[in-house]
Amino acid sequence: MTSGARPPLVLTVAGSDSGGGAGIQADLKTMLALGVHGMSVVTAVTAQNSRGVHGVWELPVEAVRAQYRAVVDDIGVQAVKTGMLASAALVETVAGLLADTDAPVVVDPVGVSKHGDPLLAEAALDSVRTKLLPVATVATPNLDEVTQLTGLVVEDEAGMRRAADAVLAYGPRWALIKGGHLPGGREAVDLLTDGTEEHWLRAPRHDNRHTHGTGCTLASAVASGLARGLAVPEAVREAKEYVTGAIAAGFALGSGIGPVDHGWRVRG
Repeated sequence: MTSGARPPLVLTVAGSDSGGGAGIQADLKTMLALGVHGMSVVTAVTAQNSRGVHGVWELPVEAVRAQYRAVVDDIGVQAVKTGMLASAALVETVAGLLADTDAPVVVDPVGVSKHGDPLLAEAALDSVRTKLLPVATVATPNLDEVTQLTGLVVEDEAGMRRAADAVLAYGPRWALIKGGHLPGGREAVDLLTDGTEEHWLRAPRHDNRHTHGTGCTLASAVASGLARGLAVPEAVREAKEYVTGAIAAGFALGSGIGPVDHGWRVRG
């Protein structure tokens, strides 16, 4: 990119993580690392550290809508990533905004934090299924989120195929089923499919407990690739490579689970 040239534009619609490992903070770090300009719509504020989420304050619908319109109507956007949306009202508001935006959308259907704290009201799950997933270019659930959304418990790669079919039935163009929670094995296995073509993505499983922010980071990396004009499979492959390196470089922070290292390529 030449000096002064505008980078691709990516918008994250998600919650704030005061500890800096996940949420808006992880999204913007990822976008910077991957050469795009990150913008944000904050949906909720969390009091969060390495040990867990200690408080959540959802923003009003009108504040979320105003942030979104301010960015999209003036600056524009080439990809959008969604994360923590907290409530049915916010899910439905954001889904409506996305339906009127001509850009690919990566939906990370965040349900719980790395520490097991709920980040999405139970009553909002139906809105995710019927309103949000239908506007997604790529949906990126982990195995716990697959269970929340579909009721399926995934224990092996055959189960990942069934999970992908169930998620695709809600309307996203592509499903990226993240298999990092599969028991055992030396590889972290993900499945990307649109129901016709199938891509298995495998990477070494790193023995590192400091993995806070992996889901946010992967979804933001996929959105960054799409904003740069990559096709979905290529964007996901590049995102997988980036997040694998970030997990390997994850570092201790506080007394609990530390974050992945979004700047691993710079420091490597």
